[in-house]
Amino acid sequence: MAKPTSIDRRTFLKGTVAATGAAAVGGIPAILAAGQAPAYAKGTKLHYLMQLHFIPATDKVFMDQAEEFGKQMGVEVVVERIGQNDVPIRATSAVEMKSGPDIIQIQNNFPHLLANGVVDVSDVAEPIGKAQGGYYDLPRANAFSAESGHWLAVPHDVLSWAWNYRESWLQEVGYNKFPETWEQFRDMGKKLKAKGHPVGCAFGHSTNDPNNYCYALTWCFGGYEVEKDGKTVVLDRKGTLEALKLNTVMWKEAMDEGGLSWDDASNNRAFLASSISVTGNSPSIYPVARDKFPDVYRDMNHAPMPKGPAGRFYQLPTIGVMVMKYSKNQKLAKEFIKWFMAKERYEKWFDTADTFAIPPTKMWYDNPVWVRDRKNVVFRDVIKDARWPGYAGPASRRASEAMAKYILVDMFAKAIQGTPPDEALKWATTELKKTYGA
Repeated sequence: MAKPTSIDRRTFLKGTVAATGAAAVGGIPAILAAGQAPAYAKGTKLHYLMQLHFIPATDKVFMDQAEEFGKQMGVEVVVERIGQNDVPIRATSAVEMKSGPDIIQIQNNFPHLLANGVVDVSDVAEPIGKAQGGYYDLPRANAFSAESGHWLAVPHDVLSWAWNYRESWLQEVGYNKFPETWEQFRDMGKKLKAKGHPVGCAFGHSTNDPNNYCYALTWCFGGYEVEKDGKTVVLDRKGTLEALKLNTVMWKEAMDEGGLSWDDASNNRAFLASSISVTGNSPSIYPVARDKFPDVYRDMNHAPMPKGPAGRFYQLPTIGVMVMKYSKNQKLAKEFIKWFMAKERYEKWFDTADTFAIPPTKMWYDNPVWVRDRKNVVFRDVIKDARWPGYAGPASRRASEAMAKYILVDMFAKAIQGTPPDEALKWATTELKKTYGA
């Protein structure tokens, strides 16, 4: 298979800019354990770029840990936080300019798109995985290159996702439990919207929610982008069309029609304002409701994805940590990643993130975090049914491009805006073939 080509920044930006254990694994570096002086020059700065977290307390935990590491190593760790949709744009520019942050924490499969600009971090990722029970398939796929055999990023976490819903409103329309199938979901949504409580789904150019919904619905009905060879485009199939048809009907019958312009925070605000009754999301709505909207909080619950003819599947955002090839502090950057991913520090971060974040390794499955609140237990298991963009092929640069250009999201958006579903599907298939070079 050919090596990844250079990044097409114009294509990438077109998609993204549209959206406004073990001590050896990561304890204090050996140099400190031996009581030696720091190995880095006075004044050394390590620049870390990350997105603003939806659970702000986790950022404080991380920044405190960065400060602690810096003091121990005799360096300064500068943590820069920006909006999640801005991270891929900054990362792409940094790779092209060969200048910028030493470490970039990025979403989803974007490490594949930036493969030419990152350092092989296998010496960091592999020991962490070995010490912590092995990686789940999804974070591994989005951080490991099958083409090169190298880790492009160290998996940090997976954002959990399920349906958030108002229990009393569902009961009013005859649903004492959340629907098990998509046809039941449609019936529920139709009845809810008739009472002024629509379902809320996002179809705008925002990194997480629109992709999470559109990819997952496609998979539930048996559609997918490419075959196992990673290049034969097969989106134009019965399952994809059936998913499109169902969603187009639900748009009018069941959904809040403001969703075309929504970003990843819009549905949170709408749910907390009681404008919608159901929305797919991480558990970021729940803690805000607990603290500020007690009536909503008492009426909330969470449920898994309904099943389609092909089963139940999820597209979950992953977070990976890349060390940049242009960085003059690569060794220090790797030491820092080993340090904060070590069990004793990661556990504190995970405890603060609560069920919002699924650790990338399997040792955390039985952690008490998952059962502190029984309404959140559902988030623990979604990782088991997760697939990656570009399924059934391997994660790749092309799959990253397709996601960055929002091809699947725009396919659904075109259909709900009036393009016949079969034509929207043909458009998306053509766009995928361009991306995959088919």
